[in-house]
Amino acid sequence: MKRYVIEESPFSHFFLSDTRVAPLWLIIRVYLGWTWLEAGWGKFNNPKWIGDDAGAAMLGFVERALAKTEGAHPDVQWWYAWFLQHAVQPYPEAWAYAITFGEILVGAALIAGLLVGISAFFGLFMNANFLLAGTLSSNPIMAALAIALMLAWRVAGYWGADRYVLPLLHDYIRPRIRAG
Repeated sequence: MKRYVIEESPFSHFFLSDTRVAPLWLIIRVYLGWTWLEAGWGKFNNPKWIGDDAGAAMLGFVERALAKTEGAHPDVQWWYAWFLQHAVQPYPEAWAYAITFGEILVGAALIAGLLVGISAFFGLFMNANFLLAGTLSSNPIMAALAIALMLAWRVAGYWGADRYVLPLLHDYIRPRIRAG
């Protein structure tokens, strides 16, 4: 069987691997990180998310999502409604804490440029859940930016902590894989 090598296009190599594009990724990364940090910080300072009445806002969110399961073209699919009813609704306080601190951690990591690809993945995961719950807002834009950061992970954190952390991780992990 003959092997073929498909070369990466110069266009994608430039935008996803060239450090000259690091300033662009810095702007995108900080914008997305700030958006997550601001959302999480708002929840952190809201007693209906974290505090005396923790989970009340989460219950309201779930109830609004479940109301969107009706009609010929529902905004929330039956299987996600099942997940909300059986996994989220019984534990609103735990989910409120997880979402709040998840948003803060993703935002801080993206701003710092720390493990950008992984941080963007978790941001995308949260965006996907918000979209599945029928919440549009800025989630599609945030999801698209997260995908772009995941694709450009090698250079997206170059002007950030990844410039130092990724080589250290490489030096730590690579010998252990070989010894494996």
